[in-house]
Amino acid sequence: MRPASRTPTAGTRIENWTGRQFAGHLDEAMRIYASAMRYPAHTGAQRGVSARKHVTHGGFACRAALTDDGTLIGFGYGYTTRPGQWWHDLVRRALSAEAAAAWLVEAFELSELHVLPEHQGAGIGRQLLTSLAGGIPHTAMLLSTPDSDTRAFRLYRDLGFVDLARNYLFPGDARPFAVLGARLPLEQSNSRAI
Repeated sequence: MRPASRTPTAGTRIENWTGRQFAGHLDEAMRIYASAMRYPAHTGAQRGVSARKHVTHGGFACRAALTDDGTLIGFGYGYTTRPGQWWHDLVRRALSAEAAAAWLVEAFELSELHVLPEHQGAGIGRQLLTSLAGGIPHTAMLLSTPDSDTRAFRLYRDLGFVDLARNYLFPGDARPFAVLGARLPLEQSNSRAI
């Protein structure tokens, strides 16, 4: 059974953040990451080490969801995927040569997109994702997400993401993931907030 959609959080705004701005809010963002992914709190600190490196990657772009009082309640970021990057190289091995050639060239790798659980279902994730996708020069966006019927998975499908790999196991996580891709601009549907 799918949870009901929530009313949008009053006063939520989406901001375009530089790598420096994101790095300045990294601890807050990684707490959101751990909470949204249902990981132990220390996982956020570990992921923060990688996130600090990500801000230096070419094509870095970030969006932040903030309440009226400036509280960070969601974020999304990524960069141009390139050989030699952890995710790119793992996904490259999971794809056929044809799929890799079609999808892994000059694509935007959505590294993280998370909203605090108490604010999920109000359309914030959709706003973050469409704002990011609308502001990058890439022709495709790629991501990985737990391979199950979650709000996030339904959002990605609703915006036109297709399967590139399913039931993929990344090192360090026992859950299977789906690797998805979408051509840009993203499809815009009239579906409810996800």
